Amino acid sequence: MKFGKVDNPDHIDFTLPPDHPDTAAVLQKHQQTNPLNIYVGCAKWNRQDLKKFYPRGTKDELAYYSSQFNSIELNATFYRMFDAKQIQNWKEKTPDDFKFFPKINQSISHMRRLINVEQLTEIYCDNIVHFEEKLGMVFLQLHNNFGYKNFDRLATFIENFPKAVPLATEVRHQEWFGDAEIAKAYYQLLEQHQVSNILVDTAGRRDLLHMRLTTPTAFVRYVGANHPDSEYKRLDDWVDHLEKWVDLGLQNIYFFVHQNLEKESPTLSAYFIKKINERLGTQLKAPTVPAGTLF
Repeated sequence: MKFGKVDNPDHIDFTLPPDHPDTAAVLQKHQQTNPLNIYVGCAKWNRQDLKKFYPRGTKDELAYYSSQFNSIELNATFYRMFDAKQIQNWKEKTPDDFKFFPKINQSISHMRRLINVEQLTEIYCDNIVHFEEKLGMVFLQLHNNFGYKNFDRLATFIENFPKAVPLATEVRHQEWFGDAEIAKAYYQLLEQHQVSNILVDTAGRRDLLHMRLTTPTAFVRYVGANHPDSEYKRLDDWVDHLEKWVDLGLQNIYFFVHQNLEKESPTLSAYFIKKINERLGTQLKAPTVPAGTLF
């Protein structure tokens, strides 16, 4: 992920900001009666990006990836509309407890910018639901220049989005978080429709760490800076923060690790899984990572 990349990450203050005042209230509305769900993964399973992760002779990258992780943040669906047959093929290659978190196609979010996208959205959802019980949550990522003037478009899209398909959103224009009234309108829209508010932890855009949850789900897109001096401390801080949210009523943790150079993503994921297991008493399987990496 190039978004938020900086040339000198050692100059960035990676401290997690305090919670938005309304996050605790959102979490406390939801009585925790079910086991905590935690899904950790990478953004893609491509061998070229995840260099040295796959053992020599691996023939099916998804089958191996899903033996090591319990989820994938599926960015491939952003670039191409996959038909139901392909979705079913991916589903059948993965274990029973595996989940897919596909990104909404760019034709909807970036090309048409949510204008006249009813038919495209229907096609996208009709195909994506073939993940069936392995569909975790789809997410809408909007362009950097999609600002508040487009609020009505976003509201219409969310209001009409199929309620049977769990949805999260990621807005990137600075005014969504820089203006208190705009932020309030956005958060209220998401809360009203039970849409999760994505948090992005990336070096060059610390404003995207708004720490405002709108559902009892923490959907975190963590972007490492390929900077060993900061990565472990950042992940440790996330474990601390997520533990606090769990105590308040958090029900779902969806944590996806990116890198500007993706080859270290499995290594950082393994570290995060180890720490979250230690802290929360969970038993997530940590992926096997090759010797000589960061971990």
